[in-house]
Amino acid sequence: MNKPTPTLRILGIRGVPAAHGGFETFAERLALDLVQRGWRVIVYCQQEGREALPDDEWRGVERVNIAVPGDGPGSTIRFDWRSTLHAARHPDLCLVLGYNTAAFVAALRLRGVTTVINMDGIEWSRAKWGPAAKTWFWLNERAGAWLGHYLVADHPEIARHLATRASPRKIHTIAYGADRVAQADAAPVQALGLRPGEYASVIARPEPENSLLEIVRAFSRRRRGRQLAVLGNYSAANPYHEAVRRSASDEVLFLGAIYDRQVVAALRLHSALYVHGHQVGGTNPSLVEALGAGNAVVAHDNPFNRWVAGPQAAYFGDEAALAAQFDALLDAPERLQAMRQASLDRHQQAFQWPDILAQYRELLELAGGFSTSRPAAMADSQ
Repeated sequence: MNKPTPTLRILGIRGVPAAHGGFETFAERLALDLVQRGWRVIVYCQQEGREALPDDEWRGVERVNIAVPGDGPGSTIRFDWRSTLHAARHPDLCLVLGYNTAAFVAALRLRGVTTVINMDGIEWSRAKWGPAAKTWFWLNERAGAWLGHYLVADHPEIARHLATRASPRKIHTIAYGADRVAQADAAPVQALGLRPGEYASVIARPEPENSLLEIVRAFSRRRRGRQLAVLGNYSAANPYHEAVRRSASDEVLFLGAIYDRQVVAALRLHSALYVHGHQVGGTNPSLVEALGAGNAVVAHDNPFNRWVAGPQAAYFGDEAALAAQFDALLDAPERLQAMRQASLDRHQQAFQWPDILAQYRELLELAGGFSTSRPAAMADSQ
């Protein structure tokens, strides 16, 4: 008797192919990997407007296209609700990426649908949110911890946090992956006005908790004979964005948001070092990608970043400490080279896509009843 085809529905993202960030990139990688292994994968895709395109297929991945007016948080909530109602009409295993609307998972449980939720970071703790948004995220984190049959933490600290809200037996620690970037043409870097090997880079949303103001101020304290490449959207209407810009010396280049993967890979590979200012969250995709590119890493000193980047990275707690790191590192080629090798070693140890995807496959097989094997835990996440 033929076994039924393993089937997975992916919710909680804007869709595939990836164009909007870490979760979309992960969903794309996972969906393509599973399809190649004989799975049926359905991804819910958000479209702006009132009439969606017909459902279609992309590289063997089925796409359910759902249109919602607008493009803000309210539209995303409506999209998530409609996606959940659609998925609830089917008995298939569901993977929900993020807990921002985890209360909707109740509709899946009422229909007996098994659900795996990637619980992302501690979203309600982020400084950028007001009281209403913090309350919404806090309640949904609680709902996700209760409603999800299996919970994925992308970092040991997130797993410990979730264990205060749910049984540790249903929490599985699986990090984020990144490709190894071994070579990239320097031409895109030079076209942006940068000198290969003579600039630091930072790739992050310009928000206070990502330390952009501290990073730019620390770099701009004195002439360095180097450049700081800052990627991200900066709006003149946003006071924080303008404060970051005003604090910059002429050695700081604001490059805007760049989504071309080849250009971003070149920017990473040819950086002298990468600065990661994230103060909260789990395993951040940008930091993992920096490790994959062999960047020397200078990161904000917190348990999240220390576990990801490892003991050979450099760390800072405030603007003065970061300025001192710039002073010490930018003219220390041997130290930078040792840090680059340490980043590559850490990437190979814990953040390669084949290993990450294998851990997800094992968990999904278990959750869907396709296998009795237990998911392999990351060796150093226990």
